[in-house]
Amino acid sequence: MKIDTKDVRLETALVHGGLSRSQFGETSEALYLTQGFVYDSAEAAEARFKGDEPGFIYSRYANPTVDMFEKRMCALEGAEDARATASGMAAVTAALVCQLRAGDHVVAAKALFGSCRWVIETLLPGLGVESTLINGHEPDAWNKAIKANTKVFFFESPTNPTLSVIDIAHVVSVAKTHGIKVVVDNVFATPLYQKPLALGADVVVYSATKHIDGQGRCLGGVILSSKDWIDENLHDHFRHTGPSLSPFNAWTLLKGLETLPIRVERQTNSANTVADYLHSHSKIANVIYPGRDDHPQADIVAKQMSGGSSLVCIELKGGKKHAFQFENALRIIGISNNLGDAKSLVTHPATTTHKNLAPEVREELGINDAIVRLSVGLENPDDLVEDLEHALSAVN
Repeated sequence: MKIDTKDVRLETALVHGGLSRSQFGETSEALYLTQGFVYDSAEAAEARFKGDEPGFIYSRYANPTVDMFEKRMCALEGAEDARATASGMAAVTAALVCQLRAGDHVVAAKALFGSCRWVIETLLPGLGVESTLINGHEPDAWNKAIKANTKVFFFESPTNPTLSVIDIAHVVSVAKTHGIKVVVDNVFATPLYQKPLALGADVVVYSATKHIDGQGRCLGGVILSSKDWIDENLHDHFRHTGPSLSPFNAWTLLKGLETLPIRVERQTNSANTVADYLHSHSKIANVIYPGRDDHPQADIVAKQMSGGSSLVCIELKGGKKHAFQFENALRIIGISNNLGDAKSLVTHPATTTHKNLAPEVREELGINDAIVRLSVGLENPDDLVEDLEHALSAVN
């Protein structure tokens, strides 16, 4: 018996959503490691390619395991349709390129992951698409940046790595007045704590590599929107350019979704504990965390997020030397550019994820050499605090 995810609560939908059993009645989702599919007859093949007969054609287009992941993500996000991609950056790139043409204009927030900035500043202009970068948390900036040919607004919220929060509903209201589509990268908030589509956004993208997998196993991404938007913009682009997710990774991500609420709740609670501890430490200049009342956009956080995050932005007193001393002295928390993992990880953005930004751009975004990004995992929070205390004692 199939469960209608509209009739059950979120945690149940993340275990049963999209489930399609084979004739063997397996308990776990079936893993269909196949490139293609066979047909009963030439006529059946013709009908399937014409769209007259339902079914799968080729795993670059769609695959039963990938289809289950897409359907489960729709149940989680409240979306009509989705396409799973090979990585988060494949999702970002496809979501933008599929709806933009030479001569169009896109407005994006300056505070973006380094690769997203490259797409906006380098890839799109190379395709004849103008781009303008703005301070996304400034409400008036969006309206001022609009041109006659503006087609898309793009931003992430909270931002990477400084956890600035953009008022999604406000940006949407500006966009709708001018017929502009809004694309939101929702990775840091996770689909549990923020719902961009419910706030009026047209498209939401995720790096499923992060919290959705959550255990450092595989890459993946997903684009979610209305069925009309996907049919009109993404469908053909996706089929012909091939950013598709592998069935094995889709199967892994399905298993990740089953435990997503439990993991993210624990990580968020621990991140709150860590942020509170760091806030009062003598060697810390600043702590930015969406779960604290002193967050720069606390009023917006309260309005659009139902929880904090597993990420904490830490600024040490001192520069790169002190940041490196701190990272190198950690014993439990690993140094990595990933996030959302079951294992706690720390990153020095200025020399890794955002190293390709010009120094003056990093300074403008608040990414100085003393900033580190902490992704809180599933370890005991007391052990994490002790590890942080040990590392901070090594800073001098």
